[in-house]
Amino acid sequence: MTNALITGATGFLGGALARRLHAAGWQITATGRNRAAGDALQAAGLRFIPADLARDALSPLLDGVEMVFHCAALAAPWGREPDFIAANVTATERLVNACQRAQVRRLIHVSTPSIYFSGLVGRRDVREDAPLPPVAANTYAATKRQAEQIVDASGLPAITIRPRAIVGEGDPTVIPRIIRALERGRFPRIGKGDNLTDITYIENVVDSLLLCAAAPDALHGRKFNITNGEPLLLWGMIERLAALMGLPPPRGSVPPQVAYGLATALEWAYRGRVTEPPLTRYTVGLLATDQTLNIDAARNDLGYVPRVSNAEAFERVAAAWR
Repeated sequence: MTNALITGATGFLGGALARRLHAAGWQITATGRNRAAGDALQAAGLRFIPADLARDALSPLLDGVEMVFHCAALAAPWGREPDFIAANVTATERLVNACQRAQVRRLIHVSTPSIYFSGLVGRRDVREDAPLPPVAANTYAATKRQAEQIVDASGLPAITIRPRAIVGEGDPTVIPRIIRALERGRFPRIGKGDNLTDITYIENVVDSLLLCAAAPDALHGRKFNITNGEPLLLWGMIERLAALMGLPPPRGSVPPQVAYGLATALEWAYRGRVTEPPLTRYTVGLLATDQTLNIDAARNDLGYVPRVSNAEAFERVAAAWR
């Protein structure tokens, strides 16, 4: 029986992983900052220890632990820079140090493909070794890139995944943002509507984490893109969601450069505030450019095969939302 620590277990991905591993008979220590979600995990039979990775003592979390899944992060298009640094950089640095002291057998680190993209420069079929943009898309992407560098420099036996746009029942971010915009009835298309994107169903990501746990030591130090393996038209996806939800589809269109200029002005007006502007440059980039990943490495070296298709993922998410 493997003894594992899951950070960010009170979040969307960490929680799904914790429940899957618990059902499979793993000995799990779950940690996170959301006490209500932690209580729910504990009620389901998991061991939960609340902790702030950037501040609290981490040794108690790693007692007897062989494997660590680092799912914790502050993932948002807007926020205070010190908060991103604490959650994504300081927390990772402190966790890495604690893993070194505890001599864990493997660290599985959840990163993000947001590090590949910036501005209105679209990219298709991006591989793990593709050059990164000189300027990160936002503070989230910049701090997650720093977190990867910390893991790489640690010398720990580590494997990193970069899952794209995680969706599923209980998704707190991707689909809810789209639905809220559709519900307002003021959601114009940005650009021509021919840009491609990737999504990843939550259970497919969990599958990839389990494959990382079982991978041979020869894969230590590797990074893997994770998606559903089915690039799709972003605006076609949004229209399909609108139809499934019975909501009005996007109407009209705005040139990307105009939207980007508006977002720049809004970010300037909102500087110093915690409240997110109605539109950010990062969001414009997501909505207007190609953002697809190559997952050949995950398929060939991890043995990753996406079990849940885009179509099935949409049906499950729509049913859960309704």
